[in-house]
Amino acid sequence: MNLVKQLWRVSPTVRSAFITNVYPVRQLSAVTINPLKPIQPLPPSNTEELDKLYKRVELEMRGIDPAVLLSYSWFCIAAASHLGIEVTKSWTLRKAEKERHTLLRCVHIYKKHRVQYEIRTYFRFIHIQRLTGSTCDTYLEYIERNLPEGCALKVTKIECQPLPDHITPPKEEQ
Repeated sequence: MNLVKQLWRVSPTVRSAFITNVYPVRQLSAVTINPLKPIQPLPPSNTEELDKLYKRVELEMRGIDPAVLLSYSWFCIAAASHLGIEVTKSWTLRKAEKERHTLLRCVHIYKKHRVQYEIRTYFRFIHIQRLTGSTCDTYLEYIERNLPEGCALKVTKIECQPLPDHITPPKEEQ
């Protein structure tokens, strides 16, 4: 090791040999640079698609664990407040929906020996008002990606639409 250090200090040829072996130097070739072309504006289109407007979006959450549903509803409300979305209502049903299944312990006989299983489904609801289509899509995609295990989400959108052409306003009498 000491011999390498001494040769390193003394001889520039040894130094260059180490440098080229460890860090190979690449020669740059001549590159021609083409000038940038100006961006052409898009031709004006007469069919501009307007963003949808939603009067209300209703979120219905179902799950088997009420604590998980409560936590997820807090998450949805916090995400809405960060996006500047107005949450008007958030509530839950008083009782869970119960579904009972009765089965025989033995398939062949003993009708009096039965076992009963119960599935409870808990609900939470959130109402959001006055949304644009792009904001609604962004918000719904975000909360759907963070949907916890054992929960389901049902979304109902109520869209604002203009009056049809065949409906005319009433004429004022003078």
